[in-house]
Amino acid sequence: MSVTETADRQDQTDRSQQPGSEPAAESTEGDNSQRVSLDVIFDVLRNQRRRLVMEAIEEENGQTTLSDLAERIGGIENDKPPNALNAQERKRVYVGLYQCHLPRMDDADAIEFDKNRGTVERGSAADAFVAYLEEEDRSDATRHWPAYYCALSGGGLAAFLFAWGVGTGAAAVPLAAALLSILGLAGYHWTRSEAE
Repeated sequence: MSVTETADRQDQTDRSQQPGSEPAAESTEGDNSQRVSLDVIFDVLRNQRRRLVMEAIEEENGQTTLSDLAERIGGIENDKPPNALNAQERKRVYVGLYQCHLPRMDDADAIEFDKNRGTVERGSAADAFVAYLEEEDRSDATRHWPAYYCALSGGGLAAFLFAWGVGTGAAAVPLAAALLSILGLAGYHWTRSEAE
């Protein structure tokens, strides 16, 4: 290890031990151990195309080509099979990946992008990025909350109608207010989940 590499490594260690320093995620692949800051991970994964690139590489056993990525992502973005894409749709995704997304991911060590050969492989820090992709998949369970709210509202409505029918209208007023609040919250979550 050269003097420069030793100094760089020491500088990184010093920064990670400072109060308020950025937490880092650790990735291990083979004997290489690399720490990636959460800012870098979230910056890379905040874009849907880059998330789709990571997912594709994982599904293709760690390597794919730029052409295959352009077709796959173009199909997803245009909601059609990849073989039904026209040249303009394919080129738009290809150019975006080639000029912007893949070099940025390569700089972050999420992937290894060879521009000359058009190959894309899993990077040395890919595990740190993939861990957050899996977390995103688990959050799909939150999309069921509107259904839970509606079921709760339905049960509350049955209780309200029962209380009203028995003749205890005074007890039904707070129950009605609670029902309206639950329905409003359900509507809010429903519109949010549809927008995503």
